[in-house]
Amino acid sequence: MYNVLIADDHAVVRYGLSTLVNKQPEFNVVDEAANGTETYLRVEQGDIDILIMDLSMPPGESGLITTKRIHDNFANVRILILSMHEEQEYINQALHNGAMSYVLKSSSDDELLKALRQLMNGQEYVDKNIKLTTDDLAKINTDGTAVNLDGYAGLSKRESEVLPLITLGYSNKEIAAELFISTKTVEAHKANIMQKLHLKNRAELIRYAIHNKLIDL
Repeated sequence: MYNVLIADDHAVVRYGLSTLVNKQPEFNVVDEAANGTETYLRVEQGDIDILIMDLSMPPGESGLITTKRIHDNFANVRILILSMHEEQEYINQALHNGAMSYVLKSSSDDELLKALRQLMNGQEYVDKNIKLTTDDLAKINTDGTAVNLDGYAGLSKRESEVLPLITLGYSNKEIAAELFISTKTVEAHKANIMQKLHLKNRAELIRYAIHNKLIDL
């Protein structure tokens, strides 16, 4: 039995996916998440074999960034992106960042189930409606589409989680409650983020995050 986490910002979508997946004898949906931060924190708790995740779960961290963070820190979790984004740029970068599968929301349930069974066997799967060219494969397998930000790459795991919450206007107390840390720790993370990214205030941080597609608004 494979434990599945479903991440999507729409409750009705999560319910539909949970119902479909739980009908399959090989899979069991153990939890749901509504944004990138919740998704990462739940994966961090353990017992997740497969993650089915949307790329756009505003407001908050970009799904592309969440994909990369989970792949970098929990490589055993098999990530299936289920997205409305059909643009090749999103597909290439999601696969480059560590997703093992990419399925379009416009596709049939059978396509999603086929992808799940491929993941169960440790195999990658791309929606039959997506055509990958030689150039696309080159981008996926090189650093050309990676998030290439020296300052951001230098952030710690917790600092990466604090960043989108700051941009969304969460107070120190709210960030502390969300991440189960103290307000003093939040303040220290904020100072480190600003120093590492060479930014002076929240307005500059918001521009930085939007420009580099670190968050969805």
